[in-house]
Amino acid sequence: MEIGPPDRHRVIARQQSYHGNTLGALAVGGNAWRRAKFAPLLVETSHVSLCYEYRGRAEGETSFDYGQRVADELATEIERLGPETVMAFIAEPLVGVTLGAVSAVEGYFKRIREICDRYGVLLILDEVMCGMGRTGSFFACEQDGVAPDIVTIAKGLGAGYQPIGAMLCSARIFDAIAGGSGFFQHEHTYMGYPMAAAARAVVKTIDERGLIARVKAQGEKLDAALRDAFAQHPHVGDIRGRGLFRGVELVSDRASKEPFDPELGVAARVKKAAFAAGLICYPMGGTINGRRGDHILLAPPFIISDDQIGKLVDKLGTALADVV
Repeated sequence: MEIGPPDRHRVIARQQSYHGNTLGALAVGGNAWRRAKFAPLLVETSHVSLCYEYRGRAEGETSFDYGQRVADELATEIERLGPETVMAFIAEPLVGVTLGAVSAVEGYFKRIREICDRYGVLLILDEVMCGMGRTGSFFACEQDGVAPDIVTIAKGLGAGYQPIGAMLCSARIFDAIAGGSGFFQHEHTYMGYPMAAAARAVVKTIDERGLIARVKAQGEKLDAALRDAFAQHPHVGDIRGRGLFRGVELVSDRASKEPFDPELGVAARVKKAAFAAGLICYPMGGTINGRRGDHILLAPPFIISDDQIGKLVDKLGTALADVV
């Protein structure tokens, strides 16, 4: 609206994404079961395929070619809707709650960035779960070699001390508003409250204590420990993620990738068994399509020790043995 193309109002997002539970964020999200009850209230949004190599890459297709194929769905959808009507594309660099730490293959987000630039579409990256050092770089998208026009951050921004979120934008967007109306109309009641200073302290601590380097080092150890324990487990289909943001996908049969029957409630049972064993993790169902599939999301503290990594894996093993 500030720069003049008022017909650009459409947003394109990805299937099985999650961007929040308010109506606008829920509308762009692709989490089927969360959307279902509110469907009549949601603004129309297009959803293209996400980059989910474990289940999406075709036999004989390289990882790179797969990423380019699904990225090109964005260009196809922009053309279908009419480029003059599309405002933004939004995605999680690592899909969190809905998929369990799924990252895109190499080259996917660079292709997405090219498509957005070609059509003048804003690229919005949701790093609420995967940002703030969680994946081994301050912003997860750094590892994909792209910079968004807008990025959202939260969760790790307050490190559990204070609820807080933020939206960061490029200078181009900021300058357009500053040099236009000069008025940003999206304020909230608690913007600028004094306790938000906790976020500044968190960012300073992450930087001064070298916690991002620690996340990278401990993340590699956690990945190795998970693979040592579960790579050949008959009910573990995929182990994935970056840094201290890891996911384990559970299956009824590893060879065929067949998921468990949703009626079994495997994710909920793993969550209960893990808690009983002394491990807080985030199991979730509906991994594949909002109903079928189960995964476990792991996001331990940045200061996790080698001994605690071992305990984490042992406790997860206990929970899996109890359930599957």
